[in-house]
This record gives sequence, C-alpha cells and structure tokens, in this order.
Amino acid sequence: MMTKNFSKEEFDCSDGSEMNIAIYHNMVKVANQLQILRNYIGKPITINSGYRSEEYNSSLKNSSKKSQHIMGRAADIVVKGLTPLAVHTTIELLIDKGDMLQGGLGLYKGFVHYDIRGTKVRWNG
Repeated sequence: MMTKNFSKEEFDCSDGSEMNIAIYHNMVKVANQLQILRNYIGKPITINSGYRSEEYNSSLKNSSKKSQHIMGRAADIVVKGLTPLAVHTTIELLIDKGDMLQGGLGLYKGFVHYDIRGTKVRWNG
C-alpha cells in the first residue's frame, strides 16, 4: 500500500507499463495528497488514471505531450456521491488552507484532474 487507502495498482498505467523508481516516488506523493482529500471528505476515491507511459498517453484523445501523468505527478479521480465540481471545490479549499500541495486542477464533465506540478494552473476540460 502507498497510503492507508491507496495501492500502487490503482495508479498503474492501463497498458501495463512499469513505473521507474522516480515515477513511483512521484505517484506516492500524489497518493499522499489524495489520502488527505479522502480523510477530509470521508469517501472512497476512484483513480481513473494515474501513471501513463508516453506511448499510452499519446494514444489518448486530447492528451498533452507534456502531461503530468507521464511523470507520475497526476491522477484523474472520481468520488462516488460527489459531483466533479464538488470534488474540485474541495481540493481548491484544501490547497488554500495549505493542507494539499499546489498544482494543476482540471474540471471535466465526469472527473477531476489533480497534479503536484508545484504551480497553480486551472482549466475546464
């Protein structure tokens, strides 16, 4: 287990590509941030996408060649019972309080993207 509630397998690339050690360490940082969110909301979080190999990432429609997923610094998440807007708003609150790391936050119709790039970037997908 990476954290109390998250396992490495949840963040693995869908094409079966292995994470190198640096990517794994980044994914642990993301998992720790998502654990803070989970503890705050008290609901399980589903990881739709964590690490992506460059090959897998390039096969996805509208994915960036500089995606934080390639470096293991991002996750696309869903929380059952909460809208993506509610999840996005809660992460923003936790970032503002200093409880979660600053980074990228993307609001999409069916999920929220969160990454730990270190600079504030916001967008709607």
